[in-house]
Amino acid sequence: MTKQNRRSIYISRITISLIALFVIIGNMDAAQPKKIAIQKRDSIPLMNGFAVSFDVVGAAMMQLGSSGQYEGGLRLNIRNKYFPTVELGYGKADETDITTNIHYTTKAPYMRIGMDFNLLKDKRSSNHFFIGFRYAYTSYKDNVSLPEFKDPVWGNNVNYSCLDNKCYYHWVEAVVGIDAKIYGPLHLGWSLRYRKRIAYDEGILGKSWYVPGFGKSSNSSLGGTFNITFDI
Repeated sequence: MTKQNRRSIYISRITISLIALFVIIGNMDAAQPKKIAIQKRDSIPLMNGFAVSFDVVGAAMMQLGSSGQYEGGLRLNIRNKYFPTVELGYGKADETDITTNIHYTTKAPYMRIGMDFNLLKDKRSSNHFFIGFRYAYTSYKDNVSLPEFKDPVWGNNVNYSCLDNKCYYHWVEAVVGIDAKIYGPLHLGWSLRYRKRIAYDEGILGKSWYVPGFGKSSNSSLGGTFNITFDI
């Protein structure tokens, strides 16, 4: 074998080795983004903390009107996608009809349980756009009374009242809303609620003026919340 042939063989081997090295390096570079993407996806913990919230709308209604509720919530964050939620509240009404002078009162706790689903594609974001559902229940007593009036037939003074009328309500809610991070653990957000009554008993009166947590007695109703939320 001549020196020129040996040199050609060496050059060919070196060339093949360099090509193989470049191919290996290229494959490593191509695989690297997939590894990073997997790490980013897995960086969201399964249990991603808790948050507590307080509804401002119900509290404002309580202070400014004749009915409303104080309501707080606790939610669990699972991978920033699923949010199991418990909401507890205390509803109250004290109303006198200006036409009939019928006085109505009630006050009772209520509870809701359900789930919210974050629809934003970026699950690492601290902001959420969600839909969800709730099952809710309350057991309450209402009171109806009239001021003393003169019986039109007998002419004597009459008092009318129905006290401690036992009632209960079961209902479900469809929820849509947003939750935005403001600073640190503080979030602000709102939700719209469509409520549908599924089972109920309004006692001997037949119809409640106000149902704690549900609103005015009806087959369905619309409502909303404005929530102040803190991550834990």
